[in-house]
Amino acid sequence: MTPEENKQFMQHFVEQTINQKNLAIIDELVAEDFIEHIPFPGQGPGREGLKFAIGALLTAFPDMHWTIEEQVAEGETVISRFSWTGTHCGAFMGIPATEKSVESWGVVIDVIRDGKFSESRILMDSLGMLQQLGVLPAPGEGS
Repeated sequence: MTPEENKQFMQHFVEQTINQKNLAIIDELVAEDFIEHIPFPGQGPGREGLKFAIGALLTAFPDMHWTIEEQVAEGETVISRFSWTGTHCGAFMGIPATEKSVESWGVVIDVIRDGKFSESRILMDSLGMLQQLGVLPAPGEGS
């Protein structure tokens, strides 16, 4: 696949799995031996681990929506800068639902090999998200 096709592949993955909440398509798009280099808490290995992580996010934020803001690709690698919004309606990493809306951002480095999503490294603004949920104090708030 060309770098441009790899960017389109990752856009399709995000749209289908997260925005359309179609976890079944993961079996088609993701390599069975998928590697998450920075796993979500509790995430196991492979394709099933990725299903768990995305499922946990969608359970906690059922209206989650991702927007890819920018992408750069070279060879098998696609780097995407993204933002996402969602309402915290379910437990998330031990935090009971707060019903608060959040807006977060991140960067993900993905590898598409042999037409399958094969590796990922995701870096997200978890601190900002936890501040928006009220779990941690926001900048300038007393302790």
